[in-house]
Amino acid sequence: MTSNTNHDFSKGTDLAVIVLYLIMVAIGVLCIFMVEYNPSLNWSGTILMAKTNFSKQIYFSIFCAVVAIFILLLDSKVFTAFANISYAAGILLMLATFVLGKNINGSKSWIPIAGGFNLQPAELCKIFTALFLAKFISKPETDFKKLKSHLIAGAAIALPAVLSIMQHEMGLALVYSAFIFAMYREGLPPVILVVLLSFAILVIATLLLEPSVLAIILTAIAGLFIFSMIKKFKKNKNKILLVIGIWGICFGTVRFAVPYIFNHVFECYQSTRIYSMIGKEYDCSQNKKSASSSGEHHGKKPDDYNVKQSKIAIGSGGFWGRGFLKGTQTRGKYVPEQHTDFIFTSLGEAFGFVGTFVFLALYLFFLFRLIRIAERQRSVFSRVYAYSVVGIFFFHIAVNISMTVGLFPVVGIPLPLISYGGSSLLTFTVLLFILLRLDADRQMVLR
Repeated sequence: MTSNTNHDFSKGTDLAVIVLYLIMVAIGVLCIFMVEYNPSLNWSGTILMAKTNFSKQIYFSIFCAVVAIFILLLDSKVFTAFANISYAAGILLMLATFVLGKNINGSKSWIPIAGGFNLQPAELCKIFTALFLAKFISKPETDFKKLKSHLIAGAAIALPAVLSIMQHEMGLALVYSAFIFAMYREGLPPVILVVLLSFAILVIATLLLEPSVLAIILTAIAGLFIFSMIKKFKKNKNKILLVIGIWGICFGTVRFAVPYIFNHVFECYQSTRIYSMIGKEYDCSQNKKSASSSGEHHGKKPDDYNVKQSKIAIGSGGFWGRGFLKGTQTRGKYVPEQHTDFIFTSLGEAFGFVGTFVFLALYLFFLFRLIRIAERQRSVFSRVYAYSVVGIFFFHIAVNISMTVGLFPVVGIPLPLISYGGSSLLTFTVLLFILLRLDADRQMVLR
């Protein structure tokens, strides 16, 4: 379904974002080429036959360019009309992976398709969730100041996240938290963000301190607070019940919830990575999944090996970098998953601090441009979708780069438009160009 007024898709389209998109896709192909370069290979033959990741990424890019043009030719009303249906289809597709899924690197989240390529529904479901959230919040009957609306939106976001966890895709599950950007922009009370941040601090404190010691500290703080406010509490007994309730939640989190999650829900390697980030060692003998997963991860390098090699590679680039195709770590294949999760290392080693600074400046300008697009939307649907896209891009960029320098656990999150992968590149392309299509029709009010 196309609009008669949209045959010239360049009209009203933000060309600066398209240029930035093309530059970053080209940088991604270049980085993958640096990782895989072998002077003995016949590159013309490998590109034509798609025998390398570099050549496959070129074909992915061409396919995504066709998809992008197709999206720009669509009528914007298509996205509102099919928002709910696409979300349901995405959930069904994720459920299908439990039956049809292919196990890759311990994650059964891929569906094999023709030509040896694989589709990851959890990636595509980010698009469908963004559309569904925009559709729900923009409905006239939705009052996003009410708790009921918050719970419905939260449940819609949580469902694909939970399915991702069940597919052993912790990184993709965490990405769904990025939708809080859009929810906050549309009126999510700041107190909810404060509660979530406080909970995160409590979890970190539980890992840093002994649970018993932290539980005693929390009990002492609650007791002192009640004692100091006893006169006010006598007038309003509900306040003392609130303090006791907060203490109970904190105590339960410290003594039961966090230990249970790390020992029963997370795999041993996942708990190890999180502990290593704060400089502590995790005892895998406490992990109930360690026995069943030991065979699966047998022969793998230590969990901090990737990060150590990543730091060495980035550090060896120095200020100016070693130069194009001159990186010893990159060429030596020392960093595992260097063409996907750790693609940033090839950029850091080849072009050094200066190159990475310019690269991050491009990303920053790109994000600011998307925020500007979001703020100029007349339609609530378009604005919510735009901020969902901003949140997803920002989360991926921040976590991936933090991961490569050891500031965040290794959770398997690709660098947008740079990391190798057809599903990832297609997802970010569709996310972005739907936004550009909506922005081109920003004078319309979509619901």
